[in-house]
Amino acid sequence: MAERLLDVEHLRTQFFTRSGVVKAVEDVSLYLDEGETLGVVGESGCGKSVTSLSIMRLIDKPGKIVSGRILFQGNDVLEMDQDELVKLRGEKIAMIFQDPMTSLNPVYTVGYQIAEAVKAHLHLDDQAAWNRAGEMLERVRIPEARRRLKHYPHEFSGGMRQRVMIAIALSCNPQLLIADEPTTALDVTIQAQVLELMKGLAQEFRSATLLITHDLGVVAGSCDRVNVMYAGRIVETAPTRTMFARPAHPYTQALLAAVPRPDSERGSRLAAIGGQPPNLVNLPPGCPFAPRCRKVQPRCRQELPPLETVGIDQKAACFYPYD
Repeated sequence: MAERLLDVEHLRTQFFTRSGVVKAVEDVSLYLDEGETLGVVGESGCGKSVTSLSIMRLIDKPGKIVSGRILFQGNDVLEMDQDELVKLRGEKIAMIFQDPMTSLNPVYTVGYQIAEAVKAHLHLDDQAAWNRAGEMLERVRIPEARRRLKHYPHEFSGGMRQRVMIAIALSCNPQLLIADEPTTALDVTIQAQVLELMKGLAQEFRSATLLITHDLGVVAGSCDRVNVMYAGRIVETAPTRTMFARPAHPYTQALLAAVPRPDSERGSRLAAIGGQPPNLVNLPPGCPFAPRCRKVQPRCRQELPPLETVGIDQKAACFYPYD
């Protein structure tokens, strides 16, 4: 059996603003085993990216991790000092950020930026680090990789820049790779190439992957398990096949219903989730999805449903799961 790599327990991250306290992540618990790929899905603003930044302890003011534990290989990340965090980030946990153009430094070559990460964590000399950078560009299938080490980020296409980000993230052989919507700005063909590349490299380096996305098609082809988030909470967790075959939570059902199907009749309308996500400063009582739920009952507006087992390896935060 694979060993437990990451264990997040009852994580709460809040942002203290002039408008009030934004409860971005509320009582989130998740786990990830070695070699596993976990998908985290949900609408924009549901807390996916804040959860990933919290795991890396990259939350700055006015944000704060209020409570919870983040155990990586049994060690609490929230208890680590700065030296331990520097060693953790990049060497043991690496992150591919959402927008490669803003994540890469425009005044340095891509070779310099990959080599910089390698020198910091693997303690190689300049030549060895440069060779490692060239090797990583070759592994992410960038043509003429050695020559392109001297090129700047603006000289690469969007898909190639994302490959550079993957090369940087995997250059130090991390045990956990966090990918925050790595294919958002890419067309479908490049998206498929990047996902296949990430999957192959993760298997080669034996890395576990936490994949954050709003694209259920990406989840279907890439993940072993799925966590569905809404209003800062996990509302359903299940193996990928189980979730697609029999979603339990009404929000998960609505997300799946909104996905275009190739076998649908021409001219048919897409299903939409009515209403808007709740204000995280002033959450309504009861279930946060209640105002948009087609199955809402009086109890849903009064009590917050706990995340409970509803099937084999499946949990949902709903008093009336399934159809």
